[in-house]
Amino acid sequence: MKTSDHRQFIVGLEPPDCYALLAQLSEDERRKLEAHWPFWARPEQMPPRGEWRNWMVCAGRGFGKTRTGAEWVRNIAYSNPRSRIALVASSLTEARAVMVDGESGIMSVHGRGARPLFEASRRRLVWPNGAQATLYTAGEPESLRGPQHSHAWCDEIGKWDNSSDRAAQAWDNLQMGLRLGELPQALATTTPRAVPLVQRLFAEADKGDAVLTRGRTMDNAHNLPSRFVRSMHAQYGSSALGRQELDGELLTDIEGALWTRSLLERCRLPACLEDMVRIVVGVDPPASARGDECGIVVAGICADGNGHVLADASIGGASPERWASKVAAICAEWKADRVIAEANQGGDMVASVLRAADCQMPIRLVHASRGKSARAEPVAALYETGRVRHVGQFASLEDQLCGIMTGGSYEGPGNSPDRADAMVWAMTELMLSQRSKPAVRRI
Repeated sequence: MKTSDHRQFIVGLEPPDCYALLAQLSEDERRKLEAHWPFWARPEQMPPRGEWRNWMVCAGRGFGKTRTGAEWVRNIAYSNPRSRIALVASSLTEARAVMVDGESGIMSVHGRGARPLFEASRRRLVWPNGAQATLYTAGEPESLRGPQHSHAWCDEIGKWDNSSDRAAQAWDNLQMGLRLGELPQALATTTPRAVPLVQRLFAEADKGDAVLTRGRTMDNAHNLPSRFVRSMHAQYGSSALGRQELDGELLTDIEGALWTRSLLERCRLPACLEDMVRIVVGVDPPASARGDECGIVVAGICADGNGHVLADASIGGASPERWASKVAAICAEWKADRVIAEANQGGDMVASVLRAADCQMPIRLVHASRGKSARAEPVAALYETGRVRHVGQFASLEDQLCGIMTGGSYEGPGNSPDRADAMVWAMTELMLSQRSKPAVRRI
């Protein structure tokens, strides 16, 4: 019987039968079985056969990507004392916390007596046989220019910093340094995101220049809490975010859309470290409580004139009183200077509802005299020139942005891009109106 057949046999047993079978093994046999990765690994978690240089595992969350990378590194270190391995993550903190010390990281897949020594000052792992691995951050591409390696594990390349083309530079410098040994190899593990580097590796795989492994969260369901699996699919199963984060699908752009996934990834910031000189809340009210969502988006502008999308607090199926209360609460939370609300659906009633909800901020009602696409085009141009940034991820808002077409139609989720409209109104107020010049903001 093959190893994979043995594994399937044990995994398929009911817990009492499985425990009874394992109880028949000696302690040493159980320890060896637990440490024997080929026995437990699914076929897609094992390295491809044949000679290859780059292998990308692109799969949903919980698939087992980190365990795959850690076990691959462990096997290389054990089998080749002269191996020199690069461990590259979006930051040194993540490299240490996830790749080295994480629950599925390198340290965890080793037995206590066989773990490598971590030399913090040198950012280096050293195995008893002499194999070494060094930690790098993709945010500093030049740090990968000089060192030579025989292997590399690059984690979550979809999260690498894309500003100033840093992600591609880090990858290219790493590739040029993979020149030790007879068959240098790199493994990239990531959740799919439509960033240039991930798209580039997909294209290389299509040409046969790289090996691509795809996977879904459900592939590893037997190792995940059942409540987690049910909850994730109930909340995100049919959404674009679920297709990306759970099903491992690389979401492609709609031809002719004003925004693209790669454009939004280029403008993303993990955190906003600059002080806002002005903050507004854009509101796109629904026609009725049974209609579309109420778009509520917080945006700000810094002294350098760059706009920032700070929060998406949109709400669906809400009565006028409920969404107005939400707007008032968001204004208080962010200390907003003004509410910019579209009045096409309710006219002056929009302002009255907001006032009744104790919204203390000045309210400016705007009327849509042009179509959504015409209003959105100038804001999309600001994104193209790098003047608007997203502080974090706003999946539903970004899905809507990527569905607004140049010709005026909408091909995104839902009946209308309410969140996108709210954002457009906010950015228009901050960056395209006569009142958009930043001034010192007093809190």
